Amino acid sequence: MGQMKGLILAAGRGTRLRPLTYTRPKHVFRVAGKPIIYFAVKNLREAGIHQIGVVVSPENREDIMQALEGFPGVSLSYIVQEEPRGLAHAVGVARDWLGESPFVMYLGDNLFQSGITRFVSSYRAGVGAVIALVRVPDPRQFGVAVLEGGRVVRLVEKPKEPPSDLAVAGVYVFGPEIHPIIADLEPSARGEYEITDAIQGLLERGHPVLGMEVEGWWKDTGRPHDLLDANRLLLVEMSPETKGQVWESKITGRVVIEEGAVVRESTILGPVMIASGAIVDGAYIGPFTSVGPGAVVRRAEVEFSILEDGAVVEDVPLRLHESILGVGARVTSRDGLPKAHKLVLGDLSSVELG
Repeated sequence: MGQMKGLILAAGRGTRLRPLTYTRPKHVFRVAGKPIIYFAVKNLREAGIHQIGVVVSPENREDIMQALEGFPGVSLSYIVQEEPRGLAHAVGVARDWLGESPFVMYLGDNLFQSGITRFVSSYRAGVGAVIALVRVPDPRQFGVAVLEGGRVVRLVEKPKEPPSDLAVAGVYVFGPEIHPIIADLEPSARGEYEITDAIQGLLERGHPVLGMEVEGWWKDTGRPHDLLDANRLLLVEMSPETKGQVWESKITGRVVIEEGAVVRESTILGPVMIASGAIVDGAYIGPFTSVGPGAVVRRAEVEFSILEDGAVVEDVPLRLHESILGVGARVTSRDGLPKAHKLVLGDLSSVELG
């Protein structure tokens, strides 16, 4: 048995996050100051896995490579999935790179409070798979597992009548036994090669599949409110640290101000992350807010929000709340009458006016 490898799946289009994902993949959006995919690599490294393959699309390859450039302690390989044809298809695309090694399949937009070491440690030769499970109030949008004595006895994908409340989360540990099963799969009704069908194939061939519940919180960052919630969950775990320049400002709670950031005549109420190069001037930054590299908040109020790299909020008379501003996005106001809202919105944009 070869050394265990990691396989991060990051080729998805992120349709539920449009319009944010029209120009950038969801895996590089920042939560608590870091790209989402950063946490996947970090968790794999902490579990002792240093050879990591990242399945990307032709369109997002450069963005993801840039987000992970220089990541210490790991060797990263990028594998292109030309079309998004399902999770099992992504494993098939990576077949040559994986070889005969056991591997962790990690959905690159998922976050785990307690990491993945427990799942990796539970795998051993002879086990077909170890899958992460989490109890959810409505499992109909997930793969759902039935457990008996810690073993999975049945697995169904997005059932109308779920046989349990145990949803399959975004981490799976497989041995090489999975490959011939994936090679024999037929597309599902939605035209994809389902990893749940592959796991069911393991069961039918007599390979034991272990199911383990996730400890702590788990977050799938598939929708805008999930991004904001993930940002909140991560911010509350940060340790306060001020390395940037702070003048005549009031800083309260868990606040991280990175080196190169400038805070002037402002009130910061944590938990808050202010990244390197950001400028906060005459502003209020409220709880659960991340201000990205080079972003500017001047004479404005922002809370429970994410400002990506280079975003600008300036001279806005209303507080921004539960907002996500993409790279280089601008929110400003203008003087004069009549008072009116001037909007330039892309496809599938959403605006709530107070």
